[in-house]
Amino acid sequence: MSLKRKVQLVIISIIPMLLIVGIYILIKVPASVEEEMITEEPEVVAEVTVPFIERTIIGNSVQGRSIDAVTFGNGEKHVLFVGGVHGGYEWNSSLLAYNIMEHLESNPELVPTDITVSIIPTLNPDGLYTVTGTEGVFTVADVPDPSVRVAEGRFNANEVDLNRNFDCKWAPESSWRGNVVSAGTSAFSEPEAQALRNHVGTFRPSAVVFWHSKANNVYASECENGVLPETLALMSTYAQAASYGEVPVFDAYPITGDAEGWLASIGIPAVTVELETANSIEWTRNLAGMNAVLNLYSLIQ
Repeated sequence: MSLKRKVQLVIISIIPMLLIVGIYILIKVPASVEEEMITEEPEVVAEVTVPFIERTIIGNSVQGRSIDAVTFGNGEKHVLFVGGVHGGYEWNSSLLAYNIMEHLESNPELVPTDITVSIIPTLNPDGLYTVTGTEGVFTVADVPDPSVRVAEGRFNANEVDLNRNFDCKWAPESSWRGNVVSAGTSAFSEPEAQALRNHVGTFRPSAVVFWHSKANNVYASECENGVLPETLALMSTYAQAASYGEVPVFDAYPITGDAEGWLASIGIPAVTVELETANSIEWTRNLAGMNAVLNLYSLIQ
């Protein structure tokens, strides 16, 4: 047999084998690809969560300074803390608020999961600027003489006492330790009071705590219908944890248009925490008071 004929026979014998291999590939490859698609790990989608800390500007002062609020947590129940209503005259109330904010940022576990905490560190930034010359976070070193209280820093740039500008027994003039003070042209005439009103309207807090100085007491709030039972519980909780006195009714002198009274008139418990001193934040006491209030409202269904 010739060499050419032998080659032809080899080729003829190989062709069926090649056909079998080709058919096998056509059948098996799509199956393996499909198998890969089925067994491939699903794509991981990042969970979208609400930020734990949110900073917002809720308004501006008469002179255009921002009024800030910082919110911690995502809980359904809202507790609001407010400092610096009387600006630089009570600068330690703002300094306490800034320290509390820093502490919560570093220790988020202090905020119960069912609570949202809002802090307005300075409701009267113009009054604070009058004394410290600063905007936003400051230190004791920014206060020229911590032992001297500057009365001018108590009021806003319109010379209105903001804690007489709210809608509870409002009158054009009110009193402060025997002095006549301006309460504005009407309830909520001042942009700072409007900022607090709008913030409360947005979040409808379960409770509000105001930091002031100095009297070494926690005062309950009331308007036309007396003290809310929830307010007494709030007062006692903070006072006992922070070792302050408890005053259910303020009767040292007549007050009209106070923020706490306005909150009482719309059914929101509110207290005034008057620090013992005018130049210290009394850190351990007020941290304990804040924690006690958060735990109280975390337990309320």
